[in-house]
This record gives sequence, C-alpha cells and structure tokens, in this order.
Amino acid sequence: MGKDPKIKTDNFNSTAELTTNPGFQSSLSVASKTDEKPYNPFEHRVVEHPNSTIGSILHLLKACLGTGLLAMPSAFKNSGLLAGSIGTIIAGLVCTHTVHILVKTSQEVCVDAKKPSMSFAETCGAAFTHGPKKLQPWGGFVKNLVDYSTALTYISVLCVYIVFIGSSLEEVFVAYWPEYEISVQTCCALTLIPLVIICQVRNLKYLVPFSLLANVLILVVFGITIYYVFTDLPSPSERELVVDVTKWPLFFSTVVFAIEGIGVVMPVENEMAHPQKFLGCPGVLNTSMITVIILYGFVGFFGYLQFGDDVKGSITLNLPQDDILAQTAKLLMALVILFSYALQFYVPMEMITRLLQKRSSNSYDNIIQITIRIVIVIGTVAIAAAFPNLELVISFVGAIFFSTLGLLLPAVVHTVYMWDRDLGKFNYILWKNIIIGCAAIFALVSGSYVSAVKMAEEMYGSQEGHGGNVTLTDNL
Repeated sequence: MGKDPKIKTDNFNSTAELTTNPGFQSSLSVASKTDEKPYNPFEHRVVEHPNSTIGSILHLLKACLGTGLLAMPSAFKNSGLLAGSIGTIIAGLVCTHTVHILVKTSQEVCVDAKKPSMSFAETCGAAFTHGPKKLQPWGGFVKNLVDYSTALTYISVLCVYIVFIGSSLEEVFVAYWPEYEISVQTCCALTLIPLVIICQVRNLKYLVPFSLLANVLILVVFGITIYYVFTDLPSPSERELVVDVTKWPLFFSTVVFAIEGIGVVMPVENEMAHPQKFLGCPGVLNTSMITVIILYGFVGFFGYLQFGDDVKGSITLNLPQDDILAQTAKLLMALVILFSYALQFYVPMEMITRLLQKRSSNSYDNIIQITIRIVIVIGTVAIAAAFPNLELVISFVGAIFFSTLGLLLPAVVHTVYMWDRDLGKFNYILWKNIIIGCAAIFALVSGSYVSAVKMAEEMYGSQEGHGGNVTLTDNL
C-alpha cells in the first residue's frame, strides 16, 4: 500500500493517525458491504523503521531487566525465601496477563476504530469510547489521564535509574578515592552530560544496539554477582522462609516495579515488523516474561540467601569493596542502566511528541525537541539527587504508579471493553479482573503507606543525626 503525501508519520509516535486523514481511503471501501472484509490494522500500519521480532524481545527484556532485577534480593528480605519464591511467580504471571489483555484489547479496538495502531493511552480511551453507552463520553478524559500518568510514571523511573547509577559510582569512588569524599548527589550530577547525549536518539530502532549491548553487559554483571552470591553460600535454614506479613507490601511493590514494563509494551508492539507475533505461544511477550520471571526469582532467592537482612537496594552494592572484580560489576551495571534510561525515556517523549504534532506550525520543531529532552534529563537528575534512597524509592514508585498503570488500568479497561460483548461463562472475566483490581488497590495503599512512613522515619532520623539509628541512606 502506498503512502498518501498528506499522511505524516513520526517514529516518536506509536500511533499512525491514518484514518483521521481525509486523504486516506482504504482499498476495502470500494467493496460492497456484503463483501467487505473485517478491518485488519496490521495491514494498514506504516512504520518507517520497524523492529524485528528479536529486536522487540530485546527491548522488552531491557525494559524489565534493570534496577528491578538487582532489587529482588531486597524484595525477598521483605517476604522470606518461600513466600518470595511463590510471590514472584504469582506477581509475574499476573503482570504478564495484564499486559496480554491490554495488547489484545488494543488490537481489537483498532478494528472497531479502524486505526492501524494505538498507544497505551489511546487504547484506554478508545475502550471507553467503544464500550458501554453510558461510559462513551469518558473516552477523551481517560485517554488524557492515562497519557499524563504514564509520562509521570516513567519520569519517576528515570529518577530511580539515576539514583542507581549515582549509588554505584559512589561505591567505586569510596573504594578507590576515599579522600575525595564524593557524595551520591555529586555522582548523580556526573550522569548529566552522558544522559543528555544518549537521549537525543529519537528512534526505537536505533536504540536496539544499546539494548543489545546492555543485555550483554547485564549478563556479565549477572555472572560476576552470581560468583559472589554462591561463594560460601549459607544454608536456607539460616534465613526466614516467611517474614512478618507487615513487610509484604514492600515486597509486592518492589516486584511490581521490577517486572512491569507497561509503558514500553505498546510502542514496541506498534513498531514491530510482524506485530501478530507479539502475542501467542511462544510470542514476544511470553518469551520475554518467562525469561524475566525465572531470572528475578533466581536472583531474589539466592541473593537474599547469601546476604540476608543486610542486603541493600541493589545487590551489587553488597559486593566486596576491596575487590576490583566487584567494582567492575558496579561500573558495568551503571552503564547498563545508562543505556536503559534512553529506552524508558522514549515513553514520556512519545506523549510529548504527539502533543507537539498538534501545533499549527512546524517551525523550530527540532530545537523544541532538543530543549525538552535536555530539560527532562536535568529535572530527573535534580530529583534523584534530592531523594537518593534506592530501596524505598523503588518501592514507592512501584506502589503508586506501576500498581495503578500496570495492574488496575488494564483490568478496568478490559472489563469496560468486554462489558457489552462477552464476559465469558459465569462472567469469569469480570470476576477475574475484580480480583486483579483489588490486588492493585491493596498494593497501591499498603505499599505507598509503608514506603512513605519509612521515608519519613529516615528523613527524621537524618535530621536528628546519626547517633542512634543508621538510616538506609548510610547503606547506600
């Protein structure tokens, strides 16, 4: 199918607005209504730089295998060996399922709206627009709400990434140049220039080499970490199998933060050369998520088994200070997160770019793009320097944002869209989504409350001095 000269496609936007263009006419429209074939969105997608199936798997793996992987031992500290193992599998399957129903809903609503692809926010809005009659007017509001929420969520993730990089660099500086007394905040500031440069890459396809390199490096870091983890490994009897239930919200929030990549899913699926391979068995989604769940459970179990309650927000921070191999692992992981920053940065920029395309004039587009990217990087570095506690920041972001966007919203959107269609035998879809929604609300309320209380205690303790209690910041 040829391109209409009036149609504008942009690789920042995961949505090709073909049907809104009056010059676009589907070749199917000439057929009689009785012979008209169902609209196939895959046949109408125009992607200038499509990703291969392998490239899409790499992007999803990189979106999930970051700071969350190394935070899993800390999550197990708040659950225990047995509860953590079972909880990781359950949380992983639930997160995979919510991504599945979101993508499935997006593909089906594209047929209804006769659009080739939709972003996360557009999918949520269109589900309401094409859902029950009483909810149809809410479509625009839901779309805008999800748009801004997603951007805010991933800006928070970017802050977590910078805290991780800063914490890793500080550990290395303390080990080899203790006389300089460089703080985490200073190390966060050192990331500014590299991040500004890498975030000028504006195409998912051009980020594939970074994802590939990051995945290779994380395997190296993983190997080094496992070497230390399995050195003189204690007996499982020395660790708790199930900890106090009051700590479970921190576990669940951390796992949800670690596994969820909800904002990256739709851009990756929308820019695939063969999007029909995203779902199904094995499929891009299942292949990526099974790998993620296995790795997360493995690292969480043995990391907690080795370091116990002394485990930090990232297990690499527990590696020996006087060992050059351990310090190398910390630097490599900081580089991995630097590359991951660019991929996560794509999510808020996708929304911002769509807003810019609504401008009446295209003048200064490039300058505006560069300026916005620089401002976001500077803002995330500043926020990260202000809140340098890795463990609690991860838990708080997971509880507030990912439990809502990754669990609650897909369940609500799927229910709304299927309400007048088919909720299954005995309305099992409705009951299943209610259970997922309740779990999301529990994670939101309990996880954010526990994290906020601990943050407040830490800030109060820092103000009182270091006389009695050692704060988590000291551990970083």
